[in-house]
Amino acid sequence: MVRLKIRIDLGKDGLLGPGKTELLELIDKTGSIRKAAASMDMSYRRAWMLVKETEQIMGAPVIEAVTGGVHGGGTALNALGRFVVEKYRAIEQRAAKAVAGELAALEKMAKGPPRAQKAGKPARSRKR
Repeated sequence: MVRLKIRIDLGKDGLLGPGKTELLELIDKTGSIRKAAASMDMSYRRAWMLVKETEQIMGAPVIEAVTGGVHGGGTALNALGRFVVEKYRAIEQRAAKAVAGELAALEKMAKGPPRAQKAGKPARSRKR
C-alpha cells in the first residue's frame, strides 16, 4: 500500500510530522503520556521530549494536567494541542486527495516483495 506521509518544516523552530501528531492524539485518548508512549513502543522520556519539542515549536504548552477523578488525574491536550492535531490531519487529508492519482500510478509501478530464492541455487549475478 502506498501512503503519503507529511512532515511540515517550520523553519528553525523544528518539524511537525506523523509521529508527534500521533503521540498527541494518543495522549488525549489515553489520558497519559506513559500509556501513549507505550502504545507507540517509545520510552516515556522520548515521548516527553517530543511533547516539549512540540511546545517549543508552537511557543506554548500543548498538554495540560487533569487533576482528580476516579483514576487520579492524568494528561490531556489543551486547545492549542487539539488545534495542532486538527490542522496537521487536515493538511494530510488535503494533500493525499490532491496527489491520489500520482500515488495510484506509483503503486501500480512499484515492485512487489522480492521473490524467494529456490533452495540450493545461488543468486545469479547481473554483471557480465
